[in-house]
Amino acid sequence: MTEIIANFPAFLLVLVRVSSFFVTLPLFSYRTLPAIHRIGIAFFISWIMFLSMDKPTLEIDGFFYLLIMKEAIVGLFIGLVAYMIFAAIQIAGGFIDFQMGFAIANVMDPQTGAQSPLMGQYLYTFALLFLLAINGHHLLLDGVFYSYRFIPMEQLWIPFGNENLLESVLDAFNSMFIIAFQMSMPVVGSLFLVDIALGIVARAVPQINVFVVGLPLKIGVSFIVLIIAMSMMFMLVGDLVENMLYTMRGLMEIMGGS
Repeated sequence: MTEIIANFPAFLLVLVRVSSFFVTLPLFSYRTLPAIHRIGIAFFISWIMFLSMDKPTLEIDGFFYLLIMKEAIVGLFIGLVAYMIFAAIQIAGGFIDFQMGFAIANVMDPQTGAQSPLMGQYLYTFALLFLLAINGHHLLLDGVFYSYRFIPMEQLWIPFGNENLLESVLDAFNSMFIIAFQMSMPVVGSLFLVDIALGIVARAVPQINVFVVGLPLKIGVSFIVLIIAMSMMFMLVGDLVENMLYTMRGLMEIMGGS
């Protein structure tokens, strides 16, 4: 009992970091998972992690409160970067919607409570299922656990002024937009060719109203190309998940001063 009381401040720090991760980390931060369940999962995962790591002796003083702020910043920052990278799928869906004519109709995303494009939500749902199928949620939890190897619990200073940190975040965003463009390119490119064909038809046969014919034609072509290119999109989603994990590891190494 005395040992538990002595290590209670260290457990609080673990709980703060894990809970902060769960606020922004993909899949664990969604509203479809009730808040009481997220709190319970964060508590039990923190307890398991706490029992399997080296525990420094800490006291509840001014330095401890600074450590709590640091743990919250670490969890929120890394989880937010991972979430932003995974949002490349919705960016790709936005590109597709703009060409299909669905850009004026958004849907409410039940996970985040924000509006999202139709095709973006469609592809995002498949990406979440893919993430679960490859046990990506286990890899995310591994990243939370191994974060203590790079950013020790008792480390107070986080080098946010390090230029390598900013460069790593910019590289992650750059790769996010590249993957989003690659995912949307088959559909967007096909619709561009359809627009050229409709323009030629409009000039050759002025009696045809291309605005009436064009919209259902572009929607039909989009779905056909999506079915054909779905396997390629899943390959890019796999690259996106791999990039997300590598980015999380790189950020933790830089923030830990490695």
